[in-house]
Amino acid sequence: MPAAQRRFDPDRRARIVRATLDVVAEHGVAGTTHRRVAAAADVPLGSMTYHFDSLDALLTEAFTGLADTVSARFADRLAAAATVDEACEAVVDLIVSDIWASPRTMLLSYELYAFAARNPPLRRVMQDWMAKSRAALGRHFAPETAKALDAMIEGLTIHRSVDPQPADRAQVRAIVERLVR
Repeated sequence: MPAAQRRFDPDRRARIVRATLDVVAEHGVAGTTHRRVAAAADVPLGSMTYHFDSLDALLTEAFTGLADTVSARFADRLAAAATVDEACEAVVDLIVSDIWASPRTMLLSYELYAFAARNPPLRRVMQDWMAKSRAALGRHFAPETAKALDAMIEGLTIHRSVDPQPADRAQVRAIVERLVR
């Protein structure tokens, strides 16, 4: 009897990571299982343990990818600013647009925050994400202002995602101005 041929699937690992975020968005970290991710990625269940030695390792890689993607969008928007006024407008854009705060990204961020609070290796992902955000802001603002802006961006995007009457663009701009000036 001939040996079974292995399926050539060079994108399998990346597909598993992407599917992990889909599963987390739908079921939360607590409802994420190897079986659910394998089904979402359309891979055999054995592929999960072949590519990742634990569910924590898979979640860490998936959340790291999310943080890197969001950080890049954040940095790109701030890098496009040539003046402090343009940087302030970029901060407003980061809060009121879907540059990084899409409903899905916000949901995944909530899951990451909760998971990181109970999982020390994930705290490093969060700390790296904060450092990248502050570095992007630091191109235009003093370190303490960048830190305050970073926290304000996080807080306002969270509020905007659940507030039935979120701050509008003009209100957000006024808050940014108070912090910067």
